[in-house]
Amino acid sequence: MTNLSPWRVTVLTLFPEMFPGPLGVSLAGRALASGLWEIEARDIRASATDRHRSVDDTPAGGGPGMVLRADVLAAAIDAAEISPERPKLLMSPRGRPLTQARVAELASGPGPLIVCGRFEGIDQRVIDGRDLEEVSIGDYVLSGGEIAALALIDACVRLLPGVMGKEASGTEESFSEGLLEYPQYTRPQLFEGVPIPETLTSGDHAKVAAWRRAQSEALTAARRPDLWAQIPAEVPNRARRQKTPKNKTDG
Repeated sequence: MTNLSPWRVTVLTLFPEMFPGPLGVSLAGRALASGLWEIEARDIRASATDRHRSVDDTPAGGGPGMVLRADVLAAAIDAAEISPERPKLLMSPRGRPLTQARVAELASGPGPLIVCGRFEGIDQRVIDGRDLEEVSIGDYVLSGGEIAALALIDACVRLLPGVMGKEASGTEESFSEGLLEYPQYTRPQLFEGVPIPETLTSGDHAKVAAWRRAQSEALTAARRPDLWAQIPAEVPNRARRQKTPKNKTDG
């Protein structure tokens, strides 16, 4: 899909000052400044209706903490007036794990609306009523969804056309083919007595490609057996890739 307008992300948060944050520097920042993508951070509190601008209340059934109110958050989502084709995401530790495949889907679309939760969570009726897709960036809990949203946005922005320097940069890295990325080396040739593997300096592109593939397979099998289990059994030498390879100089 080719977007006719810049990729756009709308963030609903209690702390709009956190955006663009680190997304305003480096590759993402340059792309933002050049108009390759846009970000709008909207304050959830602007949709509160009482004089104290309350956004949360105690959880029904008791328990610690506070919960974002359904009426306030729903009003904030509606006020954003996003088009129907834009996905609506909720950063949540109970969501489906974010994958590179899902990142690529989001990057190829018009851009999502992202809800950043706080406190003990948000009222389930908003999740159901506004069809929010819960997304997790890992099995841990943050103070709020903002940092998770920054990570998701960064992962998407770097895949937008014109953001990265080389097209291959987005295809030869971890998770692009379901594998972890192979080890990288650069000058000096000898560092603390350890040389660059000879295969990488041989000039033989076929051997380099085979070495990198073997390294990726072995690293994935050793460090991420969950990913390795999804690699088709017919992949050459799959059964033998069980240990992290040593970076031998003979390739």
